[in-house]
Amino acid sequence: MLKRFLSYYKPHKKLFILDMLASFMVSIIGIVYPVMTRRMLNDLIPNKKFQLLVIFSISLVVIYFIRMLLRYFIQYQGHMMGVKMQAQMRREMFNHLEKLPYSFYDSHETGKIMSRMTNDLMDISELAHHGPENIIITSITIITSFIYLGTIHLGLTLTIFVCIPFLFMVCLLLRDKQHKAFMKSRVSTAQINAALENSISGIRVTKAFTNSKKEEEKFEKGNVAFVEARREAYKAMGQFHSSTAFITDIFNVIVLIAGGLFLYDGQINFADYSAFIVSVSLFLTPVNTLITFMEQFINGVTGFERFVEIMDTEIESDNKGATDIENVQGNIRFEDVSYSYEKDNEVLNHLSLNIKQGQTYALVGPSGGGKTTICHLIPHFYDIEEGKIFIDDHEIHDITMESLRKNIGIVQQDIYLFNASIKDNILYGKLDASDEEVIEAAKRANIHDYIMSLENGYETQIGERGVRLSGGQKQRLSIARVFLKNPPILILDEATSALDNTTEILIQQALDELCKGRTTLVVAHRLSTIKNADEIAVISKGEIIEQGTHDKLMEKNGVYASLYQLQFREEEL
Repeated sequence: MLKRFLSYYKPHKKLFILDMLASFMVSIIGIVYPVMTRRMLNDLIPNKKFQLLVIFSISLVVIYFIRMLLRYFIQYQGHMMGVKMQAQMRREMFNHLEKLPYSFYDSHETGKIMSRMTNDLMDISELAHHGPENIIITSITIITSFIYLGTIHLGLTLTIFVCIPFLFMVCLLLRDKQHKAFMKSRVSTAQINAALENSISGIRVTKAFTNSKKEEEKFEKGNVAFVEARREAYKAMGQFHSSTAFITDIFNVIVLIAGGLFLYDGQINFADYSAFIVSVSLFLTPVNTLITFMEQFINGVTGFERFVEIMDTEIESDNKGATDIENVQGNIRFEDVSYSYEKDNEVLNHLSLNIKQGQTYALVGPSGGGKTTICHLIPHFYDIEEGKIFIDDHEIHDITMESLRKNIGIVQQDIYLFNASIKDNILYGKLDASDEEVIEAAKRANIHDYIMSLENGYETQIGERGVRLSGGQKQRLSIARVFLKNPPILILDEATSALDNTTEILIQQALDELCKGRTTLVVAHRLSTIKNADEIAVISKGEIIEQGTHDKLMEKNGVYASLYQLQFREEEL
């Protein structure tokens, strides 16, 4: 873990060395004041050497001015080094998150991930800057103060240093308790962030159902848990600081009593005793700094542990020997495929199907039957457990994921649009497309005329998740994306089920245009939209229970016919 943390200093080696040199100089300068104090008390003041007294005073001002500049460098450039390391970690985490499989996001909430990327990395940044700096300054200061205090009176100095093991013993005893408390606090912070993100994202639903009280109750539950977690953390922190502060206070008592005894015995003069009293803070200050730093150290370590936890999560990776697929025709074949999201909860059960090039293949059946899972397995969003899936006789594990997904276009019921312009959202289908290609895609998706009616046309900002657009407009934008991508394989996962009839007709026209010349897999809720499909499969409990054209399935008078007749009667009513 330590080696991994230190590796982030490498790109900033020069700045790190300068920061440590500045810290070293600050710690050395810190010894100047007590040294001069002792000289003044023992020599300059008693012997009335006023000229040297003035020189010492001016020298002290100059040295302190230099220390001011050094501290400025440490605070500014030292923090910038920490920020750059934080930015590097954030970049690595974001890139890693982009490569993680679908399954990771099934079990990790957005708010919790964001908490790790912001709060945790901020604490790591502070540790990266202050950690080495505090260790160097305090170590050098303690060593130099020991040497200097020893020159005043070795016995009194050793008396103080005997107490140090007790201080570190207390630190070690309380450190683990504090670490666990702060880790629990971080988890509760992530949970409250996740709850907040969830509530804000669903604010329109909350208002529509007038359930603000319920959301307040849910939030307050997390808020109370957060308060309790912080209570434990601050209780541990309070025990730590009060105990260590008590020991450092005892140091002053020891100096006072032991020094008084040595003074009474004539082993030290009054000037040296006064200088020692003044100089003992030189030793106590770095000790207190180390104690204070312990909290920051624990925060940084727990943050880095959570950072590493995500970075060690296995990313999506191509099989060894996987190659790019070219000139995709669009033949899709499932052979004895089984899959489950969780153990003992099988979604697909030894399923086999064959979709030929240019064919429109529809999946119908009850919710939870496995239709959407089939759609997710074709682009290799999840790894199958048994069986094989082929694209043009190439097993998908032998195809690189990027080239596979480049050849597949997906239009879903739940459309995600970015908080950007209409043009940028369409361009997501092909980032290097020209303006003419974007306009052509929009025309084919029946959305161009609406876009041109807007004041800013294609540069119109659509808001978070496309909040300024209707459901039909969002859907047509997503279809325009796929037109621009122009893939040979198309997956339509209940693309029109959430739309009204008039809008559905417009969308269906765009989809019919989109499907021309492509192999199309359609998951349909409204069976009237797939009457003309080349093949229809009824999926239930992960198995195909019926298969054929609309007419053949109606003649069979089985499950499909029952579903169609029931839906037809509902539409009539």
